[in-house]
Amino acid sequence: MNGGGLIDAVERAGAPQCRQDALELARRLPAVVVAAREIAASILHGVHGRRRAGAGETFWQFRPFISGEAASRIDWRRSARDDRLYVREREWEAAHTLWLWMDLSPSMGFVSDLALQPKVDRALTLGLAVADLLVRGGERVGLLGLSRAIATRDIVDRLAEILLIDSRLAREQADLPPAETLAPRTRAILIGDFLVAPEAFAERLSTLSARGASGHILMIADPVEETFPFAGHVEFLDAESPAILRVGRAESWRAEYQRRLARHRAVIAETARAHDFSLILHRTDRPASEALLALRGRLEAGSVYGAIA
Repeated sequence: MNGGGLIDAVERAGAPQCRQDALELARRLPAVVVAAREIAASILHGVHGRRRAGAGETFWQFRPFISGEAASRIDWRRSARDDRLYVREREWEAAHTLWLWMDLSPSMGFVSDLALQPKVDRALTLGLAVADLLVRGGERVGLLGLSRAIATRDIVDRLAEILLIDSRLAREQADLPPAETLAPRTRAILIGDFLVAPEAFAERLSTLSARGASGHILMIADPVEETFPFAGHVEFLDAESPAILRVGRAESWRAEYQRRLARHRAVIAETARAHDFSLILHRTDRPASEALLALRGRLEAGSVYGAIA
């Protein structure tokens, strides 16, 4: 997305507060778009095969004929080389619909000296990169609550512009994705820090998956949020409210903080599994390509279960 396109999109954003939100996002998007394209290109090695049988033109494998199948499915040329009957299977090529949501709430703006970039920048980079990979693989991708699902070569620019124009709406969907019930057999990719009440998370995931949708959750964390390296007198500011917490001997809080964080993540992971969503944990002091590779592996495997990476 070029600078002129950003300015035009900001002008179309309308109301003053919306323009302020759009300008804040506009400052991030050029670098994010470039980074998304770069990591997608580094991982892409041609159109990914879905590697399961189905309607399509690309040959996948021969397999033995099973009694009861239609005789028209037999590949007689291959069968003539052996004393068995074989069926020629093709890869599944029907496009799937995947819905993408990236958390743009205030807590995602946190960044420590140990991180490579703010959580929100990492979420946007990974979201746009996975959209690029999916569309190149023949899928349709939409922004949950913001757009229809589309498949276009300029998907990164299209989604970035939608986020920019609807930045206020995207921020109003803070912390959790919109409460929409997805169609059967569709999938969702949810990217955020998920520092939310477990009950609210469970309720929202139940709504999304009520008709049989499944998906993947990518939990973004700053390394400081895990290690809690604070000591002495420290003042903690709430990113989403005016609340301030002043503590002495902050190091004495570390063990209890880490136990609570572990419990919170365990509940989030169990809730995800119960709704056929996988969960991947990614820290912002690690390369974005690691998370994209892990997410791509889950998508291509078609499995929604697995331990936190």
